[in-house]
Amino acid sequence: MAKKRPLVIHRRLRDFIQLITALISNAYITGFLDGKIYQGGSKALCVPGLNCYACPGALGSCPIGSLQAVIGSRGRNTSLYVGGFLAGVGATLGRFVCGWLCPFGWFQDLLYKIPFPKKLRRLPGEKFLSLFRYLVLLVLVIILPIFAVDFIGQGTPWYCKWVCPSGTLSGLLLLAGNAPLRSVTGWLFAWKNLILLVTVGVSLFLYRPFCRYVCPLGAIYGVANHFSLYRLEIDTEACVECGACQRACKLDIPTYKTPNSSACIRCGDCIKACPYSAIKSGFRTKVKPASKVASGCQG
Repeated sequence: MAKKRPLVIHRRLRDFIQLITALISNAYITGFLDGKIYQGGSKALCVPGLNCYACPGALGSCPIGSLQAVIGSRGRNTSLYVGGFLAGVGATLGRFVCGWLCPFGWFQDLLYKIPFPKKLRRLPGEKFLSLFRYLVLLVLVIILPIFAVDFIGQGTPWYCKWVCPSGTLSGLLLLAGNAPLRSVTGWLFAWKNLILLVTVGVSLFLYRPFCRYVCPLGAIYGVANHFSLYRLEIDTEACVECGACQRACKLDIPTYKTPNSSACIRCGDCIKACPYSAIKSGFRTKVKPASKVASGCQG
């Protein structure tokens, strides 16, 4: 009970920060009112999370969309800015971005809060399903934009065009204020709406399914989790492996075993739930061993 109150406060704080991040990333109110995409100078800059360029309120660019735009460009397949941005953010924060700064991640969080008859901790074959996001990154974000080009050598942003539910959600917002554009939507938009609908439906009973299995940005930051400056560490002297951290984790990660798992979004629930304060977070934090508490956990 003593740990329950701090955990609730922590989750409310994270909700608030995710809300502020989403509002700042999509602060161009005129775009929502007029149904037009913001074209100002800040669009040349990437935001850390998945936030579609085509959202009428978006002030910056999605790093995955920017990466595809560069990779698929005729005669230019690299960008020091986009590559450096992803490497820098990943090496510094890892998937902390996913847990605290990604608007589409927050969207899934809100859906999971909706009451549902049965919530699942994971799906059968979770380990293998989680590898699918790397396949999406490799094939749709990198290989196809480079090699599947048109007659002038221009690639297509395959992931953005065929998959991204964040882009579809942004498209719905754009269509709401643009009647002429609504009249020309076709089967491709219907297909992407189906993907969005499935994502929404599964998010009601499984925490962040898109982040777990599909998101290529999460795949990049997930790899960075293993060496990022911001990380979790376990005080092995204090930890009794009671499993409280795993029970608190909506992604069902045994933090006491794998504190820097590529699946971890650094939400911090495990830290607040640990009855022995054995989990620390920070930039290359080195925990100071504490005296081991008597074995056993009552909560």
